[in-house]
Parts: sequence; C-alpha cells; structure tokens
Amino acid sequence: MFLVATRNFPPELGGMQNLMEGLSNALLNHGPVKVFADNSENANTYDENSNLSIQRVSGLKIFRKYRKANLIKEYLETNDLRASFFDHWKSIENIDDRVLKQTKSFCLIHSKEINHPVSSSLNKRVIKALAKADHVIANSRFTKELAIKLGVPVQDIKVINPGCNYPIPLEEEAKKFAEKKFNGAFPKLITISRLDGRKSHQNILMTVKNLLPKFPNLKYISIGDGDERKNLEKLRAELRLNKEVELIFKSTEQEKLALLEHSDVFVMPSVVYKKSVEGFGITFIEAASYGTPSIGGIYGGEGDAIKTGQTGYLCNGNDLNALYETLSKILENSHYKELGSNALEFSKNFSWNKIIKKYIELI
Repeated sequence: MFLVATRNFPPELGGMQNLMEGLSNALLNHGPVKVFADNSENANTYDENSNLSIQRVSGLKIFRKYRKANLIKEYLETNDLRASFFDHWKSIENIDDRVLKQTKSFCLIHSKEINHPVSSSLNKRVIKALAKADHVIANSRFTKELAIKLGVPVQDIKVINPGCNYPIPLEEEAKKFAEKKFNGAFPKLITISRLDGRKSHQNILMTVKNLLPKFPNLKYISIGDGDERKNLEKLRAELRLNKEVELIFKSTEQEKLALLEHSDVFVMPSVVYKKSVEGFGITFIEAASYGTPSIGGIYGGEGDAIKTGQTGYLCNGNDLNALYETLSKILENSHYKELGSNALEFSKNFSWNKIIKKYIELI
C-alpha cells in the first residue's frame, strides 16, 4: 500500500495537479493507494469516479495543514505501507519524523517553491523539511542543481521527470470545436498555461504581430487565466490582433487537447520572473504526445522536456528577435512536421508505466 499527501489534486486544474494524479494512478498498478488531498469544488464527483481512495481535508489553511498531518500520522501508524509520497516540502514539514521512519518516504521538489535566498527563514524550513524524506525527487536536472546551490545535500536528490497523462482519445465534438477555432489558419500556434509574467505571453503577442507580413493567415490561441489577463487583453487591442489572437480563459479538457492536437507549434518561452522559473514544463511533453513540437525558454529545466533541434527549440523569451527567428525556422519548409514526429516518439519516454518504475526501484 502507498500513501500520497498532496496540496494539489484534481478536479483543480494545473501541472502539479496532473502530476500528482498521474503518480497516484500509476502507483495503483503496484498496490492500493490512499490519497490525502485538500478539498476543492466538485471534489465529491471526481472522487466517486476515481479508482483511488481519496480523503479530502477541509478548513482554513493554517489549521488544515496540521489536521492533515495528524490524519497522515494516524494512517502511517495503523497501516503497513511500502512508501509515502509528498508533493511539496510543506506537505512533509509537519509530519512526525518517527512515523516517517516506518516507511520509505519521497518528497517532490520543483524550482519555484524551493527558490528562496540561502540562510533565509524559508530556505532553512525547506532544508529541514526535505531532510525528513528518504528521497528528494527533482523534476529536472535544473531543479536538482538549484536545490544543491540552495543547500540541499546532493546525495539526497534524485532526478525523475514527471510522467505524462496523455494522449487520450478525442471526441468528435472537440475536434470540430478545434477546427472551427482555427478555421483553416496557418500557422496555428498555441500556449496552454497560466497568464503570469514567467510565461512571456506579451512577447508572444508582439512576435505574432511581427510574423503577420510573412504569415498573414496566422492564428494564435492562448488557453489559461491569471494575473496578466487585463494586460494581455489591452496589448492585443493595441496591436490590433483581435482577429489573429484568441485568449481562452476557460475550456474543457477535451477542447484544450483538441486545440493542442490541431496546432502546428506549442509556444511557451518562459523567463525568470521574480523568484519563479520553469522547473521542467510538462506541457511540452503533453504537446509532444499529440505530435506538436514546442518552443521553450533557456532559463529553467525545459532542456529535459525539449530536445532542441529535434523535438523543438529553446530560445530566450526576453529577446523578440530570437523568438521571431526561432518561430520562422520551425515554420519554413514544413520543418514543424519533422519536429512534431520526433516529439511524438520522444514523449513515449514519459509514459507513467516507465516513469513509475524509477520510483519503485528506489523503494
């Protein structure tokens, strides 16, 4: 039996939610799984249709973390477990050390949540919390190197890239939705992410404007919402891109995947924004699983998710010229088709059946 403790879980949307769902379901092939997750809207419906045993924890955030820690302690004390998995250093921080020693424990790390100045109070908390785990799992080589710089002992860190939950079959209605949205455009560009400063949406919009003389039938679709929403709406209007750029703030899973499959290039050249940097970028692998090549940034762990020149390209998301030249290079002479075919094959390395074996070998 396995235990999974997570702050991020469906039906909430996001990369971490997908990761923890995929990990939990992959563990089911090796034994029963008990998930302790924060409560969220529509959780009952999701839980009823899941093969996982899920216990939701409600209440104010400050009290919820202690209540969850006590529930996990009780479960660890009364059940024979092979391993326990924690999605965040804050998820393991309040777990009793003595009960953790009864089982192998794993704590996942990503660049954003550990990126605190050395010797700061948060940095000390991170190091102390991660010391409780038998294995600290970094989502990329970049995240491992960052953790070492921040004081996490190198011998405790293993790199296991996130698995991919896709591809899944697409419904005909969703395919028709995507065809209607793109409406015969070329090239068809897409980004799926939160609208925040790290994702470089504003530079993508300006590059779209610059590409129009060369590709007058271009269409760019962004799926996601966030703090940059109003700024991007304003920029789109200023650049007179209301026809060429569509900002979709909410979509169904099927609609999102159909648009992804229908696209020619996935574009997300992330940059460093405050303390936030792309640790891996599972959406690049998700795009690849539908045969879509990607453009990612050069500052984080995207190099584990994109083989530059083979499945897409890495470029400086702060440099409009670099972004323009990279997109042009992919689109000219149908190069995106070759890259997409390579990306599809590469994505198979991230199937959860393969990724989960790396965890099982460590138990």
